[in-house]
Amino acid sequence: MSVTYHDSNARMSQIAVHNGTVYLAGQVPTDASADMQGQTEQVLARIDHLLAQAGTSKEHLVSAQIWVTSMDEFTQMNAAWDAWVVPGRPPVRAAVEAKLAKPEWKVEIMVVAALPEA
Repeated sequence: MSVTYHDSNARMSQIAVHNGTVYLAGQVPTDASADMQGQTEQVLARIDHLLAQAGTSKEHLVSAQIWVTSMDEFTQMNAAWDAWVVPGRPPVRAAVEAKLAKPEWKVEIMVVAALPEA
């Protein structure tokens, strides 16, 4: 089966689709001046946009990986996540504390989703 790539540059793609599965690159906030909850909301909105572009949605999430720069702000990230995730359909998830590529970023999220069955 073939792999399709979307929103690509020489280094990476934002979306890869293979065998009915959509893989998103790690997403980071666009406005790093926001607090952890605000940055998480920005990232989740970007994920919504990319999933729609790929033909799926958060209703079909399979897994999520979350990196936060400080577990002291973990509750703020979870507040945004809990308001966003589809009730009764939470993906498997891992969340860890990590140093991100830019010091002003507080959160990065990477998800995998299924394409809906036709």
